[in-house]
Amino acid sequence: MKLLVLNGPNLNFLGIREPEIYGKTTYADLVRLIEDYAAKNGFDVDCFQSNHEGALVDKIQEAYGNYDGIIFNPAAYTHTSVAIADAVKAVGLPTVEVHISDTEKREAFRRISYVRAACVATVQGLGLNGYLKAADILKDMLK
Repeated sequence: MKLLVLNGPNLNFLGIREPEIYGKTTYADLVRLIEDYAAKNGFDVDCFQSNHEGALVDKIQEAYGNYDGIIFNPAAYTHTSVAIADAVKAVGLPTVEVHISDTEKREAFRRISYVRAACVATVQGLGLNGYLKAADILKDMLK
């Protein structure tokens, strides 16, 4: 199994941005957590973060034929990007939407997810462990 982990805008500021919501763990720590989990569980993973919508769309499209599934925290683009939702639909890869916080318990605009309809599952409110839960969902689905 080969997974692509995508992270959207401002996730490169983990540990700095609103630590009361997102914690004090850095983006580099998150990547290490995911890579270690993949190594222990026998799958390959590549991680990518961008603050740019087009770069994320490009990565989703590049995933076609190269990955078995996608773990995706679109961050703010969750609530705004039809282009990202369309890209996920276009490639047809099983994708799990991940959010570190529980968006249902935050501002009203965060309860809208354009990408959710294109995903096989959503994991939110589990902190960074949500990425590991998403990997488990894909692992079970791709058996």
